[in-house]
Amino acid sequence: MSAPVRAARREWGPLLRTVRSSLVTAKLRAIWLTLTAVCLTLVLQFVQNQAWGYRTVQDIGSVQAWEHLWVALLRTPLSLFVPALDLPVWGALAQILVVFGVAEICVGRRQTLLIAYVATLAGTMYARIGIWIGPVSPLGLPDSDKFVIDTGPSAAVVGLAVFVCWRYRAWFTCAAVVVAMVVEVVSIKNNLAGKEHVAAVLAVLVVCALWEVRRPRGPEQAPRVSGWGLPR
Repeated sequence: MSAPVRAARREWGPLLRTVRSSLVTAKLRAIWLTLTAVCLTLVLQFVQNQAWGYRTVQDIGSVQAWEHLWVALLRTPLSLFVPALDLPVWGALAQILVVFGVAEICVGRRQTLLIAYVATLAGTMYARIGIWIGPVSPLGLPDSDKFVIDTGPSAAVVGLAVFVCWRYRAWFTCAAVVVAMVVEVVSIKNNLAGKEHVAAVLAVLVVCALWEVRRPRGPEQAPRVSGWGLPR
């Protein structure tokens, strides 16, 4: 067996075995949360593209930094499933199906929802902090960004990718995701969306660090797989 193959098996072997075992055992029942999220995204996409439904979707799931914080906090959970108006919906659906599906199987539904919300909330809060800092700093944002409609699953997807990689000790992939988000801001997308991705990664890394500190000390063990393919 070649060195790259051995490295790939060490990196992704436990994760892929968990996913395969769960899908074989439970089939679509293993990812019912993910399928629900995909259907919800499709419904919201359809509704917001109708003249009669656009305002409704904006009122319940659109986040903008100029609005009152309590309004943004109420809308943030649903904003995750409202596709961005300037991006193709299939991109959002693919992200949710793949990343949410893997996370649901590998870390469980509650943790998937928790990390997705933490990452999305980090992006929502960063938008306000960045505008307060202003464009004079690389960490800041121009005042015009307070009117940007901030929706979509990308922050949650990035956060979940980092979290799953940490849980399964896929360190190279975890580092690659983090570096990719930083490169995105530096070289490709130096805007609200790009910086929110970095904020989401940082928030999830903090969660991982706190989780690591609270872990019982002892020999490191791979996640055990239950009958549903979920680590206990």
